[in-house]
Amino acid sequence: MTRSVETRTELLLQAARQARLAPSVHNTQPWRFVLADGALEIYSDPRRQLAVLDSTGRQLLISCGCAVFNARVALAAQGYDAVVERFPDGFHPTLVARIALGDQPGTIPPIGLLDGCIISRQTNRRRFTDEVVSPELTAQLLEAASAEQAILVELDDLQHRLAVARLSQEADRLQNADPAYRAELRTWTTDDPTRPDGVPAITVPRVTGESQDDIPIRDFDTRGTGSLPPETRSHLGQSLFALGTAGDDPVSWLRAGEALEHLWLEITRQGYVASLFTQAIEIPYLRQQLRIELGLTMNPHVLVRVGKAGVTSASMRRRLQDIVVDRTTAHG
Repeated sequence: MTRSVETRTELLLQAARQARLAPSVHNTQPWRFVLADGALEIYSDPRRQLAVLDSTGRQLLISCGCAVFNARVALAAQGYDAVVERFPDGFHPTLVARIALGDQPGTIPPIGLLDGCIISRQTNRRRFTDEVVSPELTAQLLEAASAEQAILVELDDLQHRLAVARLSQEADRLQNADPAYRAELRTWTTDDPTRPDGVPAITVPRVTGESQDDIPIRDFDTRGTGSLPPETRSHLGQSLFALGTAGDDPVSWLRAGEALEHLWLEITRQGYVASLFTQAIEIPYLRQQLRIELGLTMNPHVLVRVGKAGVTSASMRRRLQDIVVDRTTAHG
C-alpha cells in the first residue's frame, strides 16, 4: 500500500516523540533527530557526552540505543515493522541509526505492545520491597535481551552478589573522591523544576548516611535537596541482572541500549520497576575484575536491579522542536 509523504512524516515524527522519552545517562538526552528521505535519522550529540564518567562514549551510545528501541516500538504500535540501519554512514559517525517504515504484517509486531509503557517507565531509586522477580518474568527478560543480540545474566549466586557489592562500593568510593567527577555530577543534577534535562532532586534520595545500601545507589543529591527518603536499602537479596554483549564496540554499545530499553519496558509492563548500577563498570580495571569474579564471557555494560517500589516523579525532557529537524521534501 502506498503511503503519502504526510503519513510517513507523521509516523516518523511520532517515533521521534517516543524516542525522546528514552532513559539516558544522567538524563543528558544525548541525541537529535532528523526526518529526511522517508526515514528517521538518530544522531548522537557529543556535546552532551560525560567527559569524566564516559570518556569512551559507551554510555552515550547505550542511551542512544534506548532511543532507537523506543522509535521501533512506536512504529510497531502503528502496525509497521521498522527497517533499521545502524551506523549507516562511515563518514558521519554520529549518525547512529536510520529507521524507515517497513512492511505492515497485518498484526501489531510484538514489541508494539510496549508502546504504552514508554511514558510510565522510570528510574526508581526508592527502597524496593522484598518481592523478587518471578521465574516467568526472568525468562521473558532473558528472551528480550537475546532478541536484541545482547546477553542477560541473572546474578543469583551469593558469591557473585557479594563481588558486585564489594566492587560497586570500591568504585563509588573512588569516583566520589575525584573532584572532576563530582563537578560533572553537579553539572547534571538540578533542583530547578523547569530544567529540561539532568537528574532532578525530586527523583533522588536525600543523602544522610542512612541508606543502608549493599550496592550503592549513585549519590545524585549534590545540593542536599533530594526529595526521596534516605533509607534505600539496596541489598543483596533483591533481583539483580548483568546486561552485556559479546562485542565491545560502538555497534555493540548501541545494541546494548536497545536491549536495555526492551528489558525496561517489559519490566514496566509487568508492574515492576528498575534501577541501574554502572559504577563498577565505569572504571576499567574494576570492570575487568567484575568479569572475572562473575565468570562472564560477555562484556558487561550495566547492572539492573528489578523489584517493586512506589512511583517516583518523572524526569523532564527537552522540547521536541529543540531536537527534531524536518528535512522532508515534497517528493518524499
